[in-house]
Amino acid sequence: MDSLLKSSRILLVDDEMANLKVLSKMLEADGYDNLVLIQDPRNVLAEYQRQRTHLILLDLRMPHLSGFDVMDLLRKIDDPLMPPIIVLTADKGRPSLLKAFESGARDYLTKPFEMEELLARVRNMLEVNRAQLLLYQQRETLDALVRARTSELLRTRMLIIEKLGRASEYRDNETGRHIMRVGRTASLLAARLDLAAQLCEDMLHAAPMHDVGKIGIPDSILLKPGKLDEAEFEIMKRHTVIGAQLLESDEEHGVLKLAKEIALSHHERWDGTGYPSGLKGELIPLSGRIVALVDVFDALLSVRPYKKAWKLDEAIAYIREKGGSHFDPELSDLYLNSLEEVLAIRELLPDLNES
Repeated sequence: MDSLLKSSRILLVDDEMANLKVLSKMLEADGYDNLVLIQDPRNVLAEYQRQRTHLILLDLRMPHLSGFDVMDLLRKIDDPLMPPIIVLTADKGRPSLLKAFESGARDYLTKPFEMEELLARVRNMLEVNRAQLLLYQQRETLDALVRARTSELLRTRMLIIEKLGRASEYRDNETGRHIMRVGRTASLLAARLDLAAQLCEDMLHAAPMHDVGKIGIPDSILLKPGKLDEAEFEIMKRHTVIGAQLLESDEEHGVLKLAKEIALSHHERWDGTGYPSGLKGELIPLSGRIVALVDVFDALLSVRPYKKAWKLDEAIAYIREKGGSHFDPELSDLYLNSLEEVLAIRELLPDLNES
């Protein structure tokens, strides 16, 4: 520790070269070997920024910039590791002492001073500075570990969420690419609405879970090659509630809360004839309105056990026709105006029977 202290970088600031030489000789005699002598206070800031400094010995009465001015400039840097400052001055007045401490000085020594007292104060300040540096480095290391662990947990969570969404999709779509397209397209539409960047990112991960509740629907209904009868359709409608229950969490915000909202509301209709709650218009969460539109359009263009894929112009006509009844009319217009980007996503992620 002693060798570490003696190698500390110390700035000596005084406009009198004689004073600087006396100071440096005192410190060198005690083993300090990293001293920077500054006669012009205007050079302090540049010298400070050039290399990490551990202590500053500062005169107050200097031309061009006073010691108070120097401390003010250093304070404006807002360095979390600002080194301690010991003021060395001939001014014995109490106002100067108080002003020095208010300006950021950690110690105050009046000239003339004894060598032993100066060295004791220098050592004390350097020990404090080294302790602060150690604590800061430990905190930085811990913060880095926490960030790395948090990032790892987030990646794992996103992977689990993705697999959960695909688990439902694989039951009636062997490639699972429908949910990937829904996620990307929902995020695209959210961005076109100028929603917050984090919400757009969350849509990317939450939208693919819109049909996770299908896990709870019997295959005899889910994979039926024809139209469902009334009783079967009532069972099928339950996938919205099942999905919301599966995605229940304590999050006030975030992906799971958004995914639950989407799962529960993506079959609501603008005119109030949807399910499970018969919500109407803007009472339907925006996320649900987005996914309702994205999901239907993509499904129309895809093969399902109960239907063939529609032609593109037929799907476009359907979206245009249902704007204001099934879909939010403004979203429908925005979606159709974004068709080039939507189709680019579909081309990037085609179903296997399309590639």
